[in-house]
Amino acid sequence: MNKEAAYYKIKRDSNFAYLPLVYFLPEEIFVACPTLRKLSRCFGDIAKSKEMRAIINSDNFRCETMDAVASLTFPHFGFGGWKEHYTGYSPVWKLSYSLTLWGKLLEEITGWGLQALFNMSKTEYVPFFEKDYINEAMRQVVKRAIDEQGWQPMLDVIKEMPCDEDYEKVNRQVSSISITSVFPVRIIANAKRKASEKRFSRIR
Repeated sequence: MNKEAAYYKIKRDSNFAYLPLVYFLPEEIFVACPTLRKLSRCFGDIAKSKEMRAIINSDNFRCETMDAVASLTFPHFGFGGWKEHYTGYSPVWKLSYSLTLWGKLLEEITGWGLQALFNMSKTEYVPFFEKDYINEAMRQVVKRAIDEQGWQPMLDVIKEMPCDEDYEKVNRQVSSISITSVFPVRIIANAKRKASEKRFSRIR
């Protein structure tokens, strides 16, 4: 352990709690985020800079972090396509934005979290992690979340009874079946109603 390291405690819903997730992003995603890429990868630099701390406390920081991390977790839910193919009505799209949970599980599985960040020396830079390592870590993170949170029954229902509003109009072929081209409108409406009832009954 670094001799300068100390024990820190930060609320998990604080923007600073998401720094490990930011540094865990693949390089190509990190540099594509206008706000995140302004941050030094040396925590010592951030601690000394009011400007960088202000960036971390901003809404743009949180929004870019949520979008970027969700793009890493979404593919591991087992649904076709990418997060961008779905609308905000999709329950899976919403689950992929469980930022606090992803940070907690990432630390449990890999050891990479706030304390590991604080344990680094004031002049040490966080390197970019290998893309394959990031992908495998996120696969394990999502799998554990599904198991621990009991999401699998809900995910099964969503797959079995997809709803049109879950998909962006130009990407509805992502669904395993185009229900509008197969079933009458009345049956579609009933299917959506039943799917909605099942989803919420599973969550309660």
